[in-house]
Amino acid sequence: MLVVISGLPGTGKSAVAEAVAGSLGAVHLSIDVVEDALLGAGLPRSWTTGVAAYETVRAAAEQNLRLGRPVVVDAVNDSEPARATWRRAADGTGSPLLFVLLTLDDREEHRRRLEGRVRDLSNVPEPTWDEVQQRRAGFEPWVGECLVIGADRPVAELADAVLNTIRRSPPNTVENVEQ
Repeated sequence: MLVVISGLPGTGKSAVAEAVAGSLGAVHLSIDVVEDALLGAGLPRSWTTGVAAYETVRAAAEQNLRLGRPVVVDAVNDSEPARATWRRAADGTGSPLLFVLLTLDDREEHRRRLEGRVRDLSNVPEPTWDEVQQRRAGFEPWVGECLVIGADRPVAELADAVLNTIRRSPPNTVENVEQ
């Protein structure tokens, strides 16, 4: 099973992905961690390096899925080409796929979370609030099945919403629903 936790920076993707992975005994793969490593190895900060991070995580996800391990990925996934990466991984390994989109409509809370977070990344700078707003404006509408969850609750509750959905409905059957 491949679970992909998506959303803008600061919505809690990594925390929710870590909690879900821990509960499932799954491999947790983060685009930001891989991009940080690529930048640390000397690749330039660019669109191409970002794509390389997605493709690297896809390859690691496929390898683990082929071994029968569940995988939880956290990535912004703000475009259909990015989302197609995970569809290819699931299709190529015959794995069920669940997309989760975390949203946070309370902009003051979103900004507070973004500006207050501390991550252990050496080469990926924190985005500014203005950069997140630009990403919000360019976030492509979702095509296909996706579980939409309002991220205005504690991480444990958000993870439980994902886990309960997995238990109730096999992945690939979740409709666009707001939880």
